[in-house]
Amino acid sequence: MLHVALNGWQFSAVSQSCSCLRSSCLQRPRTVLPSIDRSLVCKTQCLSHSAVGLQVAMPHSLTPSVAASADLSSALALDNIRQTLIRQEDTIIFLLIERAQFARNSPVYEADAVPVPAFDSSGKRYSLLEYLLLETEQIHGKIRRYTSPDEQAFYPDHVPQLVLPSIQYEQVLASCAETINLNNLIMDLYLQELVPGITEPGDDNNYGSAAMQDVLCLQALSKRIHYGKFVAEAKFRADPEQYQKLITNRDQDAIMQTLTSIDVEKKVCCVLAALPCT
Repeated sequence: MLHVALNGWQFSAVSQSCSCLRSSCLQRPRTVLPSIDRSLVCKTQCLSHSAVGLQVAMPHSLTPSVAASADLSSALALDNIRQTLIRQEDTIIFLLIERAQFARNSPVYEADAVPVPAFDSSGKRYSLLEYLLLETEQIHGKIRRYTSPDEQAFYPDHVPQLVLPSIQYEQVLASCAETINLNNLIMDLYLQELVPGITEPGDDNNYGSAAMQDVLCLQALSKRIHYGKFVAEAKFRADPEQYQKLITNRDQDAIMQTLTSIDVEKKVCCVLAALPCT
């Protein structure tokens, strides 16, 4: 089993991976996602590498159940993974375009700017985004969303009891997969780079609409990034001898190079930026 500690390389790559695609966001139509915004989807891939780098695993049990089971035997087929990633990336692009229809609306992200009836453990009031995300996870958590191995809650300590019977998933990932949660980093990336990159400064008072789109964007980003665990598992199984050697040598750089398909990523970035691939 590969369990590589998260290091600075993956996240420095977030700011370097598609710097060639950066362009000005000024004077753009509100309905068009500019090239800098498309390049941020490439940053999502780099965050996904962090999930990939954290685990390339041998099978272990994931979720105990008393009621039903789910067959994940096809989850590690590379063709299926590729199609799943394409759908997830299309979803992210669409949702970012939808969020870009509203102004930045900073009060959505500021504690006490909107007096929501919820507070964290220290007594600090949640922002409107945090409140809506928490309440959304309360509903989704009751119907098994966060028992699925490809979903991670932003508030894992607040996931409610199920109202549906739990599902026993096939043994695909290592038990440590449950501990991999990059949502804090995803939230920081979203608030510090994505929102400023795709929205116009200002306040149009559409706080509810903006926050609702934020929640959808965050959930889609989280699912795409954490799906890297399945990518890593599939690649490990394709060549376990090579990965075992790298694991033994603790060669994290070589592991990441082996996991990453540079040509594929360049093509994706070119498509997203509407630039010719040369």
